[in-house]
Formats: sequence, structure tokens, C-alpha cells
Amino acid sequence: MKKIVSVLALLLSLFGSAAVQAEVLKPYIMGNTPPGSVKQVAESVKNALKAQGFDLVGTYEPFAGAMVICATNPELKAAAAKVENGGFGVAQRVSVTEVNGKIQVAYANPAYIGTAYGLGKLEGVSAKLKAALGARESFGSVGLDEERLKPGVYRYAFMMPYFHDVDLLKEHPDYKTAVDTVEKNLAAGAGGTVKVYRVDLPGKEVSVFGVGIPKGAVDGPDKGDKDTDKEILGVVDHQELKHTAYLPYEVMVVGGKVIALRARYRIALHFPDTKMAGAHGFTKIMSAPWGILVALERVAGFQRNI
Repeated sequence: MKKIVSVLALLLSLFGSAAVQAEVLKPYIMGNTPPGSVKQVAESVKNALKAQGFDLVGTYEPFAGAMVICATNPELKAAAAKVENGGFGVAQRVSVTEVNGKIQVAYANPAYIGTAYGLGKLEGVSAKLKAALGARESFGSVGLDEERLKPGVYRYAFMMPYFHDVDLLKEHPDYKTAVDTVEKNLAAGAGGTVKVYRVDLPGKEVSVFGVGIPKGAVDGPDKGDKDTDKEILGVVDHQELKHTAYLPYEVMVVGGKVIALRARYRIALHFPDTKMAGAHGFTKIMSAPWGILVALERVAGFQRNI
């Protein structure tokens, strides 16, 4: 009898451990909304983030009625510095979006992004964001098992890229030349882009730039190709709870190399339940990965003929 009880206890322990390991994660978290307009709420969000020790690094208004606030802190920087390509997750993205006359405050889920980029669950970041902004519910997907999210594991479908399948946008002789080139091109709005932020990883020749694409490099906003932030979100961000914190994109300088996550990976990661076809499917934004690539290449200093 004791042996049976021991075996049952062991099985329960194993199943319990499996349940803990198999946490389901969603890409966004909906916070609390203080009263006011988009700009007033954005100021409240900034103050709340600063009160929790976040450094504000940039803001971006991708279209009317939407604001993205980017911030970082020592935990994010330390985690980003430890793993290859970890810098893509160094900035936390918080959005303020007006939807049918009401304001939504949401943010990219640190546990989701941290797991996908190999940074860990970022529990401290999550706790500080919850204290600053609240955490009413997670959304953006039915949820993905954290084991399926990890680098080298997650991809949307067969033949789609993994996390480490980055785009080499341009290679320069050294880190300073690469950084100076990106800064100059962002200041000039190359590729129809705008600079949102820059974060340097301490002790490393690594700089991460947040890049908005309000105009695009292919045919501009509200034209045929879906290559701008507004056009892309206008198709895939159709649910009641908005994914505005998907923006901005990241361009990372590592030594003399300028790299970016492949758009097909990054879009799918942030909209994992999107169907391939249909009115809001990926086939409606088939031009987006190309348009994003061309814009970011111009930021990096590569001029592709199109």
C-alpha cells in the first residue's frame, strides 16, 4: 500500500511539474486606463513608468489616436546583454490607443517576448509594469506554450524563419561607422522611417534603435503595397483589443553589422493566431516583409533598387 501511495505521489508531482512548465503565454497585457485624452493618458503612463524605475527612451505616434512609449531598465539591459541577439528585447513597448472613443493602455508581455528572445521570463519587469500600469488581462492570442516560443523552436509555419534567422541589412568597417550611419539616415528619414529610440548595451559594441515606418520606402502610405505601420496594422490588428505595442521595429548594430529580425518572424510572433488567408490574413500583407526590409536597409545604409 505504501508503494502504491508513493507511486501516486510521484505521478502527481511529475504532472504538477509539467503543468508549471507548460505555462501558456499571450503577447500583450491590457493595463488600467486613467482618465483623459491619448496625450494625457500617455503622460500618466510615462510618470508611472518612471516611478517604477524605468528609463523612458522614446515615444512614437504611428497614426492619429495612437501612441507608443518605449522604456528600459537595468533588468532588461542585463538580460539583453547575456544572449545572442538579445538586444532586440531591450526596450519595453507600451501603447495608448483610442478605440471607439475609449482609451486602451496595453503593453508587450515581458514573459512572452522574453521567452521568445531567450531573455527568460523577466519576472521583475512584469512586476514593475503591473505596479505601474496594472494587468487586467493578457490578450493577442489563444496562447502559446512557453516551450514552443523559445528561440529555434517558434516559427509560424514550415519554411518560416526562426528568431536567429536575422536579416543582415548592411556591414560596415566598424561599430562607430555603423552607428553613425544609422543615426544619420534616421535623422534624414531614409526609407520613410523615423527614429523612436536608441539604447546602448553597457560594455558592448551593441546599439539598438527603435524604428517607426510612417511613410515607407516602396510606395508610401495608403497606396497599393502594405509597407507602413498604419497599413499593416490596419489589416491584421482588427480585434477589439489593439496590438499597437507591436511597434516600433528594432534595428541592432553589433560591431560593424546592422541587423534586424525578419519581418515574417516578428509579425507572426506578435499576431500568432492570424490566419494565412481571409480579410485579415497574412496574404493581405504579403508585401509587408519586403517593404519593411527595404526601409530598414536604407536606415542601415544599403540602397536597393526597387
